[in-house]
Amino acid sequence: MIVLVVLLLQLLNIRLLLAICLTNCSTINIEYPFGTDINCDALQGFELTCNQSYQPPKLFLANSSVEVLNISYLNSTALVRSKVVSTNQSNYSESWSLFPPNGPYTMSTTKNKFVATGCGTLAQLSSPDQQPQQVISACVSVCVSEASTPINGSCTGIGCCKSSIPISNNSFEFQLTSVNQMTPSATKFSNKAFIVEETWLNGEGWYTNLTDDQSVAVPVLLDWKINGSSCSIAQGMSNYQCQSENSYCVNYTSGTGYQCKCSNGYDGNPYKKNGCQDINECNQKDIYPCYGVCDNTQGSYNCFCEHGNNSSDPKKEECVSSDGQDFIPLSGVLIIVGVGIFVCLLSLPIAVIMLLYKLKARRLRKLKEKFFKENRGFLLEQLISSNKDIAERMKIFNLEELEKATNNFDQTRIVGHGGHGTVYKGILSDQRVVAIKKSKIRLQKEIEEFINEVIILSQINHRNVVKLYGCCLETEVPLLVYEFISNGDLSKHLHGERHRSLPWQDRMRIALETARALAYLHTAASISVFHRDIKTPNILLDESLTAKLSDFGASRSVPINQTGITTVIQGTYGYVDPEYYYTGRLTEKSDVYSFGVILVELLTREMPTSQTRFPEGGNLATNFMMLMREKRLLEILDHQVVVEGRKSEIKAFAALAEACLSIQGEERPTMKQVEMKLENLTGLRKRSKKRSGHLSTPPRWDENEELLRLISMEGGGSSSEYMTRQFSLEEEYLVESTPR
Repeated sequence: MIVLVVLLLQLLNIRLLLAICLTNCSTINIEYPFGTDINCDALQGFELTCNQSYQPPKLFLANSSVEVLNISYLNSTALVRSKVVSTNQSNYSESWSLFPPNGPYTMSTTKNKFVATGCGTLAQLSSPDQQPQQVISACVSVCVSEASTPINGSCTGIGCCKSSIPISNNSFEFQLTSVNQMTPSATKFSNKAFIVEETWLNGEGWYTNLTDDQSVAVPVLLDWKINGSSCSIAQGMSNYQCQSENSYCVNYTSGTGYQCKCSNGYDGNPYKKNGCQDINECNQKDIYPCYGVCDNTQGSYNCFCEHGNNSSDPKKEECVSSDGQDFIPLSGVLIIVGVGIFVCLLSLPIAVIMLLYKLKARRLRKLKEKFFKENRGFLLEQLISSNKDIAERMKIFNLEELEKATNNFDQTRIVGHGGHGTVYKGILSDQRVVAIKKSKIRLQKEIEEFINEVIILSQINHRNVVKLYGCCLETEVPLLVYEFISNGDLSKHLHGERHRSLPWQDRMRIALETARALAYLHTAASISVFHRDIKTPNILLDESLTAKLSDFGASRSVPINQTGITTVIQGTYGYVDPEYYYTGRLTEKSDVYSFGVILVELLTREMPTSQTRFPEGGNLATNFMMLMREKRLLEILDHQVVVEGRKSEIKAFAALAEACLSIQGEERPTMKQVEMKLENLTGLRKRSKKRSGHLSTPPRWDENEELLRLISMEGGGSSSEYMTRQFSLEEEYLVESTPR
């Protein structure tokens, strides 16, 4: 009786083991190194779970929720299901890990793509394992209408975009940002991002199947490897896993460990004994062509012509009949061989030179491709191609065109140096004169500022904002191509070594044109833009002294429904808004403060900061505000402003500057209000010119040299008395010349 019980228990144990150690789950074969349990000879980390509560059963990685769709033992890959990140928020981020960090699996960089869908979606993929965390892939999906969907199932930027994944990893951070006014809540599509096996995108109807259901998943291809040593070390160890006789080992390229492959002419599982079996090539003539008689051999095959036929390569062309073929005598063969050797010796140096030239050209081409990829070239290509208006204004230049335009970036073509780089003057093939900006150093921050400037300027079209013609991404440091502004920047006109006369009337107009540009950026552009670095060096002047706002590398775009953002402090000392400096919150009033400093520069011709002028650490703005409170404005005014300006204009201009420089941002006017006040000032001068005729012609500098000397004298009341008299005469003449 006891013996019978023991036998029954052993039989039951055998049946349980058979139930656990499955060799397949539904249609998926389970072979070594995989197994449904560590006791079923599964290699550590390769455990699988076959959940038979599903019909048909489903296979999962270990005890996780990651479903396995297919396993390739020959290629060491596994196809699994991956989640889709979906949101209706304008800014959203989510960390995502598909499998255990120390397991044998990594994301395939060659077979998967990073994909985003939505209207105006900037999707970025970063690696949390990198410190500091950096963006490794990005793309932009835009809509030409609210119903935009990918054309013919493609994914080229309209409703859907894709980019490669350069780094193999097992965890990622998704960042989804709306880049225009068409927010996800305003359309029937939410913003989505996911990693997917590339061939899945060729299927019909995949786009419409991406619902907001959290259970929606897409296939992702994983590489798997044997953890541990490299091939050279592992081959001498007892636990070497390439067990088939007809297999070989390859080092894993994206980390430590190795993979096993079947030798050429064999197929199967290289991790099992006798797992790699000979392929009968003669049954696969589409892959292994033979136009004669095919004979299969171990690991290969022979192909030869039938008796009476001849062919130089019967595997690649039909066997040709050789009946009646003439044979070349031995002497002829020797002559042919001698001539061939002589020709080879003559052509060898030429061949070497051509080979070196081709190798150099190939190396340069590969380098350009590398820089293009690192500089987010595919992202910018999608941005330009997805918008017709942007495509008409911008292009991506190749390096050769810009080298030709600048005579290989000759030093004589340099027209300016700035905090962000060097500016060259160039002439394109279509005879357009351009300014080409080249950043100083290659940093991730510089790349981000470059992309930021391109994205912002591509969506802005205003007569007082410098035009961006395009960019070049084939160099380590990206290049930006702008319209050429011939008259330098406002700072050089006000503070340059060569003193340039800048009439008061032009100063007011330049202030108005700059205000128009900023008001447009804040309220009228397709996206609200805070410039963040308003200063006189960034205001360019063309041949007619028309103002052009430039340098948007530090600018930030802000959703239309937000009044500000918290960001890292950035700007130029002397121009930075104190409220922004202490709180880190950037608003449109931060630009207003910086503009107020420019108004004071136009009034005084003083530098914003100066160790000699403000030795105790002060600056132009604080000094101006103090003099305004003490009613001593005359002490700081530029002589030319005193001579050419009217009292009412100067007082109104100074009052506007004072309002812009208020410590509390909420007390400052908006740029639209500033624009309107300056419109009124310049409009009043134009109307008075029309009424008074020749009176508006300003006095010449040399005719007023003595007058200016008297104004600048210290002590006494001569300068104040002259100001009072000058303003009184102007007001009196203006009143008398005004029709009643």
